[in-house]
Amino acid sequence: MQSSHAASVVSAAFDESNLVADAGLVPVVRLAERARLPELAAVALRIEGAGNSGGAHPAAKVMSLIAAMCAGADSIDDTDRLRHGAMPACFDGTRAPSTLGTFLRSFTHGHALQLHAVHRKFLAALTGHTPLLPGADRVAFIDIDSTHKRVFGRAKQGAQIGRFKGVRTLHPLLATICSPVARPVIAAVRLRQGKSADSRGAERFATEALATSAEAGCTGIRVLRADSQFYNAGVVAACHRAGAHFSITCGMNPSIKQAIATIDEAAWRQIRYPTAVADPDTGELIFDAEVAEIPAYTAFTSRAKAEQVTARLIVRRVRDLAKTAGEGAQGELFPVWRYHPFFTDSPFETLQAERQHRHHAVIEQVIADGKAGPLAHLPSGKFNANAAWLTLWAMSYNLLRAAGALASVFHAKATTATIRAHLVHVPARIARSARRLTLHLPRQWPWQDVWLHLFETVHAPPEPA
Repeated sequence: MQSSHAASVVSAAFDESNLVADAGLVPVVRLAERARLPELAAVALRIEGAGNSGGAHPAAKVMSLIAAMCAGADSIDDTDRLRHGAMPACFDGTRAPSTLGTFLRSFTHGHALQLHAVHRKFLAALTGHTPLLPGADRVAFIDIDSTHKRVFGRAKQGAQIGRFKGVRTLHPLLATICSPVARPVIAAVRLRQGKSADSRGAERFATEALATSAEAGCTGIRVLRADSQFYNAGVVAACHRAGAHFSITCGMNPSIKQAIATIDEAAWRQIRYPTAVADPDTGELIFDAEVAEIPAYTAFTSRAKAEQVTARLIVRRVRDLAKTAGEGAQGELFPVWRYHPFFTDSPFETLQAERQHRHHAVIEQVIADGKAGPLAHLPSGKFNANAAWLTLWAMSYNLLRAAGALASVFHAKATTATIRAHLVHVPARIARSARRLTLHLPRQWPWQDVWLHLFETVHAPPEPA
């Protein structure tokens, strides 16, 4: 590719009032409206007594923030992209960045909880309007994990030096829902201070995530998966109360080491992964391992008898090749193994349960997706403003996933960055005639068929109740 004209004959001017850069927001916002997001926000959010009328018209402000995130905004100033060209002809009630910043800074912890309720109901509505979680009525997995988001400056509330020496972070907690054939959506989020323990509030958070999964149509077998930081009696009890199963990685404590030592050598079964699994200790890609099961292992024996749990302990072992023999050194006299156990009451067969547990890493894709988009910055110095921003990101993520699910099979599993590039960042020229608005989009847009399918689906008359 090369320039078609000499530089001296090319000029530019920002003077076209009938163009929009993000025409894909038209069907995306319409989808949010069909899922009743404005009504949910108007009913649940009650921000009273805030200065500068910060809590007024919460529905319009929530919609503006989510639309901006769907278009790729990762800061409050980026929301100004909603006010270019012919955007006022497509949307009413768009708020300025200064107004949205005041709105976010008006949040308290209680208002953040109100926004969580909006998020839960919005996800349930999306699953009712779109094929967002196919197969979840048979098997669904609820994954819980935490992450750290590095921030800079001592003025940002809640930012502390915790797990990473010399690095100041905030500490979000996430829960996702997926099925064997569906990409994950976000069930719940929490923002914590940088020094917060991973397991802090884990039981309450697991309870909320499991309740959200039921509201989102996960009516079949549900399995909560988590890393060793969430291996505690409270999380297991939350699963039992919700009628769900658990699959939680264990640390190599003395009790578990003793249990693994009792496994007969003949009990180990070979397993080969269709795609490589990263070893959590070394980062090495693993294709082969061996798996064995202890059918009745009692965990949490230091607690009261009523809180002890007896279930399956499934152990994966891989050869420890971290210390290879040097030149002229004696070879290996006997194999050295590294063990990776997890505790579960999963109803699935041993090898299947092991494969499913390793798939817990899918939540890392959601975290990476967020950090490459709206979570590139937690934009405010106020802790509760950032907590609200985190929840709004979760809602925008689920909205884009729902739009992708309506558009095509490919976009149902694409990242949100791909969905933005293919379906949202589409330029259009606006034409008005007889009170009708027509979007003229680029000829030969590579994804025009799936874009039109999404547009026509969300603009069709609603089905009768």
